[in-house]
Amino acid sequence: MIRFFCAVSASALLSVGPANAQNAPAREPTAFTLQTDLPRTPEQEAVRFDKADLSIQVLPEDKSIAGVAVLDFTVLEPIHRLAVELDTLFVISEIQLDGTVMPADLWSNPEGRLTVEIPAGLATGDTPTLTIAYAGQPRVAPRAPWNGGFVWATAPTGEPWVGSAVQLNGCDLVWPCIDNSNAEPGRLDMHITTPANVSAPGPGVFLGMTDNTDGTRTWSWSIARPNIYAAMINVGPYEEVTAPYRSRFGNTIPMHYWHLRSDDPAKVARLFAEFAPMLDFFESTIGPYPFGDEKMGVVETPYLGMEHQTINAYGNEYRVDGRGYDWLLQHEFAHEWFANQLTNRNADDMWLHEGLGSYMQPLYARFLHGERYLQAELKGLREGLVNAFPVVSGTDRTVNQVYGGGEGPGGDIYAKGSLIAHTLRMTIGDEAFYEVIRRLVYGRPDPRPGNFAPRLGSTREMNDIVNQVTGENYDWFFNGYLYQAALPVLEQTREGDRLTLTWTTGDGGAFPMPVEVDVDGRLQTVLMPGNRATVTVPAGATLLIDPGNKLLRQLDVIDTLQAYNRTERQRLASERAARSAN
Repeated sequence: MIRFFCAVSASALLSVGPANAQNAPAREPTAFTLQTDLPRTPEQEAVRFDKADLSIQVLPEDKSIAGVAVLDFTVLEPIHRLAVELDTLFVISEIQLDGTVMPADLWSNPEGRLTVEIPAGLATGDTPTLTIAYAGQPRVAPRAPWNGGFVWATAPTGEPWVGSAVQLNGCDLVWPCIDNSNAEPGRLDMHITTPANVSAPGPGVFLGMTDNTDGTRTWSWSIARPNIYAAMINVGPYEEVTAPYRSRFGNTIPMHYWHLRSDDPAKVARLFAEFAPMLDFFESTIGPYPFGDEKMGVVETPYLGMEHQTINAYGNEYRVDGRGYDWLLQHEFAHEWFANQLTNRNADDMWLHEGLGSYMQPLYARFLHGERYLQAELKGLREGLVNAFPVVSGTDRTVNQVYGGGEGPGGDIYAKGSLIAHTLRMTIGDEAFYEVIRRLVYGRPDPRPGNFAPRLGSTREMNDIVNQVTGENYDWFFNGYLYQAALPVLEQTREGDRLTLTWTTGDGGAFPMPVEVDVDGRLQTVLMPGNRATVTVPAGATLLIDPGNKLLRQLDVIDTLQAYNRTERQRLASERAARSAN
């Protein structure tokens, strides 16, 4: 099969055919487009997405792109249409199926779900290729990376500096994709054409650069099994720092950092020096770097950051905050394991990305500096919990529903998820905890380079793995922490030499969490069958409940702090409003 279009000019892309009137650019993406992880159509579930080959020209002066997407599928069940998502801000100039131009009346994209009718149908085993030429001004990100789209900036040296960040709004803001985490393509090739004075670092392996006759350059990349938002655009006046990392698993991983040429060399060197220790921490703690046959990459971006597979976006401006490491670099790198290697089956399980990923920061602080630094980071996380919605609802959600905070957990997927992971580790022990994480991330307890592939996972699966690894039923743990908003409450009453401890969860369910009690400096563990236990302690003894702060639970001191902070915010807002009125 011959593929048409490759590294061609934007004018050529737009001249392929007349734009369908119903695809004229809108001012803003539709509400449908701005959601991601929406349910797939039956036609989308009936195909395997084998490969995407994207040729995209970036036109900084116009803040526009012109692209051709060649999408290969394998049909799993007979269908009469193909469907992908693409933002209606783009004009579609032509669609081909297996090299044949499709009449305009056989395809439509009214809300951002592009559907191509195939009257003759496709049979099981067919391997159709859908080619889409499109162009236009993509959405400008209102607040990247949280409210996504493109960022069109200018580097300090005057060249264009462009980035895309679309995790929370979907890959369809950049290219025609199936915007669902269950539909990652088997391979993604990207050919990014830029002005000649900038470069375009990309995901996966570098295939080469071509000098074009029109004064542009095309940068080609290829990545296997990418996360759906990994097809990101990076354009800027970059210089590259690279070095090999010799893994404890025997392989050598290329490390790359693309930074602006105007950056302070000392700051660049300091940040790049963090790459190898981070790799060692993750490989010694969790397991092999998942994409060692491609690269460990970081690119400086005109927005804060994002976990783009093999080329994480970094925009923290080399800040130093006393942690002893760059928090943004470490957090985004954690997502190579918790987002890119392990991807949640649905956004409702997003805490597997953000909570487990966030827990890697206290663990890394301990790895570098000891237990005090771990506890300091956990304390900061605990003070910010909202507990308005469960971390996991048990029903399919879109990414915005989970992150937004108006109907989902919002920031609790980070902090509360991290503290839940810590409590699980404290409850089942390090050996069992890390085996659970390895099985969840790699699908096996003995990962080695080459014996695993990116996979999908869920909270229910993690629950099952905990039960399998420990040989005990920990459903109560997941029910008590993840499926309800309220934190477990530990009530304590003391009468004479009798101490009674009682757990209460949001739904009143079983929660037999053991509790450590320090009695005059002597530590004992109190088992809590039936959520309750009574123990004998000397009448005048000094007691400290959970002295190691191992358990996530309701605490009066935190509630008082949060109430005070709310009152202060309201007072300051009222004072500002009064000054404005005057």
